[in-house]
Amino acid sequence: MAAFVKNPELCADLHKDSWCLVEKGDLIRSRYQLKITENPSGKQLYDQLIKLESYSNCIELAAGVKHIINTHRTEDRERAYAVSTQNLAQLQEYTKDNPDIYLAYYRWTKFNDFPSRDIVIKAEQAGELTETFMLAQVASHYIKTDVARAKLLYLHLLSHVKASNIDSDWLLALATIYRREQNVQNEYLLTKANTLISDNTASEEKLLALIANNSDLAVQLDAEAKELVKDIKQGKFASSQIKHRFE
Repeated sequence: MAAFVKNPELCADLHKDSWCLVEKGDLIRSRYQLKITENPSGKQLYDQLIKLESYSNCIELAAGVKHIINTHRTEDRERAYAVSTQNLAQLQEYTKDNPDIYLAYYRWTKFNDFPSRDIVIKAEQAGELTETFMLAQVASHYIKTDVARAKLLYLHLLSHVKASNIDSDWLLALATIYRREQNVQNEYLLTKANTLISDNTASEEKLLALIANNSDLAVQLDAEAKELVKDIKQGKFASSQIKHRFE
């Protein structure tokens, strides 16, 4: 906190009360990193964009809470929201032509900017992407354009990402891929695994219909789904026997 006390400009334009404390703190820390960095990286600028967005969205909601007695609190939040949207727009403008992969990713996912999308796609094809969230976004894109490559990317993510960072939606994405390939057993297995590892639910009737109501096969696939989930949670998918089923 000492650094922030010595640099009051880091939070001078932010609201004063206790709303949005997490978003406010994250934004201040991001600003401090930019302040002490002579030439900020694209990743740092991306982080500032995300933190600004998060703060702006939060304070927009807080500004809607009207204080009858302490009206200055409402006015302070409204001012902070107006300034935050202006700052965000200025930073978006400042970074709009920056080819850095993080900023290209931001423009692609925020504005559906096709040239920026192509920058990210080319980076993935060159083996230059390392961020999990970027790889997952590219894999999702490939479902529409290159199913085989999408499958490889999702299997790569399941094999190399920490168990705590694995997104259960990747299993549903793979299930979608196998549906297109008319591989109903893998579609069933992956859909079932998704329900076991997440809060999602699936109709047992519809799942059974996928495999022509073969109850014996269902028992086998249910067991394999449990095995798959166990391997994923233990970070052992890359070396598991069941992985061969998807290759």
